[in-house]
Amino acid sequence: MRIVDEIGLVKISKFITYSFLEVFYHLCILPPLRKLFLIILGAKIGKHSILMRVNFFNWHHGGLAGLKVGDECFIGDETLIDLYDQVTLEDKVTIAQRVTILTHLNVGYQNHPLQKFFPKTSKPVILKNGCVIAAASTILPGVTIGQQSFVAAGSVVTKGIPPNTLVAGVPAKIIRKIK
Repeated sequence: MRIVDEIGLVKISKFITYSFLEVFYHLCILPPLRKLFLIILGAKIGKHSILMRVNFFNWHHGGLAGLKVGDECFIGDETLIDLYDQVTLEDKVTIAQRVTILTHLNVGYQNHPLQKFFPKTSKPVILKNGCVIAAASTILPGVTIGQQSFVAAGSVVTKGIPPNTLVAGVPAKIIRKIK
């Protein structure tokens, strides 16, 4: 099989192991149980933080050690978080429902014709203290959202956002400073 040749048996076995762990994670129907399960697997999650039905993918790359959630954070239902690279939420970050946080780009196999234009890359995402990501927004790899900034619903954030700023749109553009 091509996948075995390209990524190897070790990565495939890690993928299978984390796929089983993901099933157990989804069986944890109460937020405190989900939080405890993630902490046991290596995530760092602060006091009074609530994770609703959050979905993670690419657990098998770095495990949950790359997930850092500060104190008093909220992550809404159906949020999708890519754990290929690190995701850091500082204190009092709010993520609404159906937000997508991406940390990598990969167009496919090594011989895919677009690999030369879009090589496989990964970059961490950082959400600074007190920022808010509204529903159905997408945060792309390498983005840092500044302290107490607000990303409006449905926005696609392609680059860093300064502190105390309201952004909106596709791609997200600065609307105004928040003072």
